[in-house]
Amino acid sequence: MTGGSRGIGAATVRRLARDGADVALSYAASRESAEDIVREVESLVREAHVALRRLFILVNSAGVFVTGMVDDAKSDRAAFDRQLDVNVKGVAAAVRATVPLMTDGGRIVSIGTVHFPFAGAADYVATMAAVAAYIRGWARDFGPRNITVNVVQPDAINTDMNPQDGPFAETLRGLAALGRYGQPEDIAAAVSFLAGPDAGYVTGATLNVDGGQSA
Repeated sequence: MTGGSRGIGAATVRRLARDGADVALSYAASRESAEDIVREVESLVREAHVALRRLFILVNSAGVFVTGMVDDAKSDRAAFDRQLDVNVKGVAAAVRATVPLMTDGGRIVSIGTVHFPFAGAADYVATMAAVAAYIRGWARDFGPRNITVNVVQPDAINTDMNPQDGPFAETLRGLAALGRYGQPEDIAAAVSFLAGPDAGYVTGATLNVDGGQSA
């Protein structure tokens, strides 16, 4: 599992472990280039396969959230590049490294996002849209091996990055039909379902866990 040290990732690690899975995880490090990210992910996959002797579930939870207007001449291009590297290239690298080692009938779940109706979020949302598009394509690629590929799309989830008592909390709560933040455990429960036996006929799907924001 990538991005498993805090927030949604940590909750998912705990949930999968509670469900009986042996879990190997990575966490954020001071990597800057796409090449470094790919090497880090490939190393995680190899080490997990050696330690656990099989790979049945891959959860892509690592992500970077960078805001900025597209016409801002002072925008941080390095941050933009890193967001692409982690959110898109990192996911692709993890899948490409895992599938050759994965047991037939395995599960791949990525964490994406629903649409953010705010100015300045276009780059981030575009990276998540790319992941959702990959998921649909990979479902076809891996279907003959009965490997399912899905994405969970949260909205406002109470994490260190976006706390439910933060400066934008009131606005974000108002977007959800339920009128409240979700918790990391809500996303972990969705991942657990998609990674488990009851979701064996679900693939190429986006599951919104957003309190009704997209309703």
